Amino acid sequence: MKLLVIGSGGREHALVWKLAQSPHARQMWCAPGNAGIATERLASNGAAVECVPIGAEELPKLLAFAQEKKINLTVVGPDNPLALGIVDLFQSNGQRIWGPNQSAARFESSKVFSQRFMEEHGIPTARSGTFADAAEAKRFAESLGGRCAVKADGLALGKGVLVCSSVAEAAKAIDEILVAKAFGAAGSRIVIQEYLEGMEISLHALCDGKTARLFPTSQDHKRALDGDRGLNTGGMGTYSPTPFLNDAQLADAGRRILDPWLRGCVAEGIEFRGILYPGVMLTKEGPKVIEFNARFGDPEAQVYLTRLENDLIELLDASLSGTLDRAELKWSPSVSVCVVMASGGYPGSYAKGKPIHGLDAAAQLANTKVFHAGTARAGEDVVTSGGRVLGVTAWGADLSAARAAAYAAVERIEFEGAQFRRDIGAKAMARD
Repeated sequence: MKLLVIGSGGREHALVWKLAQSPHARQMWCAPGNAGIATERLASNGAAVECVPIGAEELPKLLAFAQEKKINLTVVGPDNPLALGIVDLFQSNGQRIWGPNQSAARFESSKVFSQRFMEEHGIPTARSGTFADAAEAKRFAESLGGRCAVKADGLALGKGVLVCSSVAEAAKAIDEILVAKAFGAAGSRIVIQEYLEGMEISLHALCDGKTARLFPTSQDHKRALDGDRGLNTGGMGTYSPTPFLNDAQLADAGRRILDPWLRGCVAEGIEFRGILYPGVMLTKEGPKVIEFNARFGDPEAQVYLTRLENDLIELLDASLSGTLDRAELKWSPSVSVCVVMASGGYPGSYAKGKPIHGLDAAAQLANTKVFHAGTARAGEDVVTSGGRVLGVTAWGADLSAARAAAYAAVERIEFEGAQFRRDIGAKAMARD
């Protein structure tokens, strides 16, 4: 098979790495890719994965490339191309492409749509309101005592959520999004959710339109600094599985969330083929969905794909063909941990072009994979080119071993201004 992967981050490197292990893969391209993706080779024939200088949102150019190379399967990593309708465009031109279509991608591209869907179809979620008027929004936030999450309706690189603990904070957040337009058109409407108390986890499910296969749990670390302090980011690290749900509780959470979600999709004529990724709060009243995403999490993909034992091409084919009911997901019993190394200043402004040292030394460690996110080639050097630079991932028999291995690899890697959290997985360790 000839494959095209779209995207340039750590999630896409993990997808390329896993897809390249399949005997079905004969040639692979990634658009635009990164310096790490360009080092991957296919297990079947040793062919190098080629990076193509086409942006993930340049839809007509991507289609023309897929047609020119006679691609058999295109795999979409990021949310923006899905929201822009890349799946619809490719399918209308006879191309086989994996990911939700534009209608199905609204679960992530519109918080307003997603919240309305959850409330109408009985999916457990937070009390909320939708607003375009700042004064009305402030009155609702005041009714919650200011303890709320203020969310831009549209896509904002995972940063369009402001968590507030007072009426003054909520008013400032509302003004920032609705009045000052901090997130541009994505903030023309907002959703305000009551603040939910509990432990937050990530769920993922592979879907084919009528069947949803639930993954094990994982836990992201959204804040920039240790102890869940600092600004929201795209994600500073994760691990899987978590100790917060046993198998029976996970199955129950899946029933409570995915069963009404699937029924709702049928009722509204939404055919969802791809990954549904609910962010879930484990409250005293049970699991409640904070938000839906319509693609693999980043960095959740890195820990899931290092644990997944199935051939990923075969699973994506089942998702597209509507045959997931005949597929069984197989997972390694190991624990996987991903620590994100980011540029100094992230998620604010940061410098690019800093040489990265120690990648070869880290690559020599057992049960370790350094996934590249914001990296590029500059002559002989690999240099930083984004906010999140690397997803240093390791796996072991238990969380303690996996954490130790991931941080041992982090210590071998250096670049000017590098920052990372030192407490990935600490909530689970504290529970033991």
